[in-house]
Amino acid sequence: MKRIKLLEVRSELGAGTRGSGMGIDALRVACLNKGSDYFRRFNSVVVPDLNHVLFDKTPFPFAKHIDAIYTVQKGITAAVEQTLRFGEFPLVLAGDHSSANATIAGIKAAYPTKTLGVIWIDAHADIHSPYTTPSGNVHGMPLAAALGMDNRKHQRNIPDAETEFFWRRLQNLGEPGPKLLPEHLVYVVVRDTEEEEDALIEELGIKWIRLPEIKAKGSRQLSREIYEHLRFCDLVYISFDVDSLDSSFSIGTGTPVEDGLYLSEAENLCQDLLENDRVVCFEMVEINPTLDNGNTMAKNAFNILEKATDAIEKRLRLEEVVSR
Repeated sequence: MKRIKLLEVRSELGAGTRGSGMGIDALRVACLNKGSDYFRRFNSVVVPDLNHVLFDKTPFPFAKHIDAIYTVQKGITAAVEQTLRFGEFPLVLAGDHSSANATIAGIKAAYPTKTLGVIWIDAHADIHSPYTTPSGNVHGMPLAAALGMDNRKHQRNIPDAETEFFWRRLQNLGEPGPKLLPEHLVYVVVRDTEEEEDALIEELGIKWIRLPEIKAKGSRQLSREIYEHLRFCDLVYISFDVDSLDSSFSIGTGTPVEDGLYLSEAENLCQDLLENDRVVCFEMVEINPTLDNGNTMAKNAFNILEKATDAIEKRLRLEEVVSR
């Protein structure tokens, strides 16, 4: 059977709040406390992080630590590409969400001629660029990088030439050029956006599924509609940020937002989405145990991770039976 491989990315260079680099170890603690053998069942690869540069002042106010982030993302891209080329399923556990740009680049490097769809389960749209960012945190930029968008029309910052140099490098990771078309991106439960993002999302016509629609339709129906929207995509990548959960469950993350998913909704949604045979990669990000109370976020996230992994394994077994 095709195997799952865990890719562990402890970089938190893109986050605004320190501590998400410890998220993977918090998941491991939750796993131990539950008496699960999860982290023994799968091979894992640790992608080098450069978190030590957080002690240095960054010269890039509109894309903090972008030089080191570029180095880290090259490593993620290579790890994802290699995992896929070896016929394995990359399950990425990452600190901050800037990693997603590299995950997408790695998928496209492995499948340069295939069309990729992205399901983005997150409280935030993450479609800023150095030209529009209010914070300078690169975890708010992965989709702009993957789409090859600068959003100059709504520019508020003037980044220096070096920032622009590294930003172009991020946009051209793996295969040069955009990795994703706006019509192949689906936002799920995104609810905390800035006006520059809202304007761009509207201009690009990105599909945006909000909480009331999720509650009204349920995860089965919603999954069907999402895959109908992505019917022209050969492959799908699902990115799950734990701040997609309602803030009552998600204090252990850098930017919790109210009116999010309940735990059961997140579990069901991930399970239903991952049953689709076009999904080639799943990613979970932004667990921050330093902000938490009793490792609650990691416990909740680990339950979601187990259910998601079960759905992946079930599907891989089915594929094997069909291919015999």
